[in-house]
Amino acid sequence: MTEPTLKPERPFFSSGPTAKHKGWSASNLKTESLGRSHRSALGKSRLKYAIDLSKEMLGVPEDYLVGIMPASDTGALECAMWTMLRPDRPATVAAWESFGNVWIQDAVKQLKLPQLTTLDADYGEIPDLASIPQDNDVVFTWNGTTSGAKIPNTDWLAPGREGVTINDATSAVFAMEMDWAKLDATTYSWQKVMGSEAQHGMLILSPKAVSRIEEYDPAWPLPKLFRLKKGDKINRGIFEGATINTPSMLATEDYIDALEWAQAMGGRKAMFERADANAKIVLDWIEATPWLRNMVSDPAKRTNTGVCFVFQGDWYESLSAEDQAAVPKKIVKLLEERDVGYDFNGYRDAPPSLRIWCGGTVEQEDLKRLLPWIEWAYETVKNG
Repeated sequence: MTEPTLKPERPFFSSGPTAKHKGWSASNLKTESLGRSHRSALGKSRLKYAIDLSKEMLGVPEDYLVGIMPASDTGALECAMWTMLRPDRPATVAAWESFGNVWIQDAVKQLKLPQLTTLDADYGEIPDLASIPQDNDVVFTWNGTTSGAKIPNTDWLAPGREGVTINDATSAVFAMEMDWAKLDATTYSWQKVMGSEAQHGMLILSPKAVSRIEEYDPAWPLPKLFRLKKGDKINRGIFEGATINTPSMLATEDYIDALEWAQAMGGRKAMFERADANAKIVLDWIEATPWLRNMVSDPAKRTNTGVCFVFQGDWYESLSAEDQAAVPKKIVKLLEERDVGYDFNGYRDAPPSLRIWCGGTVEQEDLKRLLPWIEWAYETVKNG
């Protein structure tokens, strides 16, 4: 096969941090808040603006709280677990990929919840979520960042259910509509779908979540970074820009830039459409390529962000496990050396695979240019 000549203009296909939006430049970021205290009127106003714009863009209900948290999505999600899950209540943690399994380990080994049920499934599958009792607290990942499997709907969550629902949505928000009425604590990070800088997470709380936090004082130690209360009440200052610890104002300005770009593109609906269109290019290509298959067998459960696919066919299946694992690594190496595509190898704990980010900050034309290069690299590895 002849080596292609047309390269993606923006060869950024990592699943996190993801690609900056087209036209991004550091020179476009506002810098007045840099070198200023995040507690200054200017600093707090920029943090509050990032919160308010996030809430508006995502269609979060008015009576929900939105706050900026340290330690990315992990910090936000673990804060929700540490402050809301109770030893005297039944809880279920459901996982079907690497990060969901971290939340299981947190519940089992750190919180040691005595009434805990865990549900897990292999990469590409989703456990039986309908089996979760409605009075259970539940922790789940909306979209499997490392498997490409998403929940197809929220029918398994009853309206007005007794348990609280904690949702890791980091690779889903701005690409899929959230069913806010059924979600009590939702978390995400700036570096996923919006392509912003890392280390900051978002925590979105329903009134029911606020009530749980206010009425419950955990027996286990709470690090300062998880302390959401002032006295017996939620510290609402955290949700108005008074962050628990010092944020990066440069990262904040970068996130604001991404939000304003998405707003100018048409808001979250436009972001959904962009992700859908991007994913269709890759999904259709996988279906038409005999030596590939989607890691997720059920089309209803396939993501529109981090599309994951594995290899198949006589040649690949004749290889040893070690040689099979080397195939995607060699393909990525060939294309990175040519500045065609960066960081699209499958996750390290996943089956040998490739993972192409299709979120809204990626351009369709770049995806179309990438795919022939993958075909060329596969043939090169196969015949090498």
